Amino acid sequence: MPGTTPTPAPAPSDVRLVPMPGERMPGWLDRSMADYVASRIRSGESPEAAETNMRQSLEKWFPGGSPAAGHHVWELTLADDTVVGQLWVGPLTAGSTEWWVFEVEVDAAHRRQGHARRGLELAHVVARDAGARSIGLNVFGYNTGARHLYEELGYEVAAVQMRLPLT
Repeated sequence: MPGTTPTPAPAPSDVRLVPMPGERMPGWLDRSMADYVASRIRSGESPEAAETNMRQSLEKWFPGGSPAAGHHVWELTLADDTVVGQLWVGPLTAGSTEWWVFEVEVDAAHRRQGHARRGLELAHVVARDAGARSIGLNVFGYNTGARHLYEELGYEVAAVQMRLPLT
């Protein structure tokens, strides 16, 4: 359109995947699980069901507070060592070739700069090198920015859940 200036695409991100130090894992896990519960409630689940799902997830994927075998929890880190987010991936079950992106989070001040995209691209390589044949994820319906990114990266819709509030 005449008179409009297109928004330039962000420059390629220099983000790298750095294993999350053990001393930062408990704080991240607490925040991640609180966000998970809040997202499930926002998507229509009862607080009780959301809490139950969170506890089951912790028992399955963080037995004893540490990531399950084959799971990777990274900090998205820039060349100057600034941590801009976190990424957690791993197999759905031990030894599975079906992997999952359990969380990708970029701090608000660093969003829309290509960091999540680059982190996911690097994680895809790690998964492929570990024998994964696919990698999936769940995205809540209200998270349109994330949905757009995943579609751009080639993720395909595998299922759609819908609900109609009756109150």
